[in-house]
Amino acid sequence: MAILTDVKRALILRCGALGDLVYATGVIDALRQEYGEDIVIDFITTPGTAKLFEYDTRIHQVFHLRHKKFPIWLSPQKRAIIRHSQQHPYDLLISLEFGKQFKSLINAIHATQKTGMGITETAEPVSAINRAEATKLYYRDVIDPARLSAAQPHLIGVSKSDLNRKIQLPDNAIVIAPSNSHNQKKGLNYRAWPSGHWRSLMAALAQQTPLILVGARGEESFFDALKPYPATLIDMVGQLSIPELITTVQKSKALICTDSATGHIGAAVGTPTFVLMGPNNPLTDSPYQSKTNAVYPISLHLPCSPCYKTETMKRCTDNICMGNITPEAVLASLKSAKIV
Repeated sequence: MAILTDVKRALILRCGALGDLVYATGVIDALRQEYGEDIVIDFITTPGTAKLFEYDTRIHQVFHLRHKKFPIWLSPQKRAIIRHSQQHPYDLLISLEFGKQFKSLINAIHATQKTGMGITETAEPVSAINRAEATKLYYRDVIDPARLSAAQPHLIGVSKSDLNRKIQLPDNAIVIAPSNSHNQKKGLNYRAWPSGHWRSLMAALAQQTPLILVGARGEESFFDALKPYPATLIDMVGQLSIPELITTVQKSKALICTDSATGHIGAAVGTPTFVLMGPNNPLTDSPYQSKTNAVYPISLHLPCSPCYKTETMKRCTDNICMGNITPEAVLASLKSAKIV
């Protein structure tokens, strides 16, 4: 496919988890640079992750798709998307979804050109590069190579003045984000760092710098195991919207997290991000590192890892790839980066 000469309206399909949508935001500025800042960019995504775009003026409209597997005849949301494309046809549709449940929707959307996952053979899944870089391969046919190379995730949150109505951000704060999306699943959370390690790290850091603790609503029981918190720590668990979280992380001097959407947010807003990684691959799964940000994957690189979604992980009962990362090792990484 050749680079298109005139794209005024583009539609992006990405309905994965929040971290997946963060990856996908690299396409936004790439399209604006290629086809002009007046290009209309719409997104199809899930209702929860759509909050990522609440303050993003680069996005014209977000279509919610709650039940991805429903056929078109049973999905009012899919029918609304198709109807809108009939009334306002798109010049370009970019699919960033492989699932078969999207095929009928993709076929029914009115767009002059369609590209991406499940449409054209632009790329196969790549195991040797970061997932954000791999995502870019699926729209490489409609973006100039130089612009594609520079494309990276970028997010827009609330203004700092709006955030200050809820939280007065201290200078030089470090954001601590211990949780991840697997907290609600049964069994061992292989991405989790031991609670005792978090308590030790927070106690040590609180003596040197302000700390802000973040987490989603519904995760309160997870955080109970981290208490008591240092007296000076600012507890914002369950109190920040996604746009508020974006700005909180952006205005802080560093973020410490496990493999989670918060880590991808940190990288996308240019905050030095220290991510503890055990079963996941630090190369492919860590937040996207570019020339304008700093990402520090902290991994033991054990012979048995990465093992995510393999039989090795299913048989694992002690999760040493996370448990053996010490608070002292995290502190050493922070000191090496001159954060503390």
